Amino acid sequence: MNAPKTQSEPTAKMLESLITTYGYIAIFLGTFLEGETILVLGGFLAHRGYLALSGVMAAAFLGSLAGDQLFFYLGRRHSAWILSRRRSWRAKIERVHRLLHRYHTPVIVGFRFFYGLRTVTPFVIGMSPVPAGKFLALNALGAAVWAVLIGSGGFLFGHALQLILGNIKRYELAILSAMAAAGLLIWAGHFLRARAQRRSQA
Repeated sequence: MNAPKTQSEPTAKMLESLITTYGYIAIFLGTFLEGETILVLGGFLAHRGYLALSGVMAAAFLGSLAGDQLFFYLGRRHSAWILSRRRSWRAKIERVHRLLHRYHTPVIVGFRFFYGLRTVTPFVIGMSPVPAGKFLALNALGAAVWAVLIGSGGFLFGHALQLILGNIKRYELAILSAMAAAGLLIWAGHFLRARAQRRSQA
């Protein structure tokens, strides 16, 4: 006789179906918009066998590369219009200018690891004389390193949780919910802080 299904089993199966169907797309979109959290989550899901780690890294690479190329283009073509509406960026832009002057190539390769400056840095580079081809090459290198390191970190996070919790399957839904909630809180914090800065400079 088969054991009765628990109340959480239909939810778990629906979640698994959503992850396998839309997981890579979600990682691409999340990293396009700026998100280490979703890449860590993708690495964790790869550890659990829902996604392939190589696919997670590839989606994150493409999303991050595309997003930062867009900001580079906006800085090159529409900086005046955007700066008139993003006055809160001015202090960050000055900081990035100084970093770019002192540590040119390392900044272009590693800006994804600069907390609070990730979005504005490719925009500033677009405003600078850096050739588009050079930025594309260094941006691709940085995106690849970032995707491998953060994606592997999420995978190792899953491995560490398995060592601690043992049968991690029982806690998957709670872990995924907690990670998703953390990502939303981080995003909300960025949004509210940026809005407060815009109001203070209005």
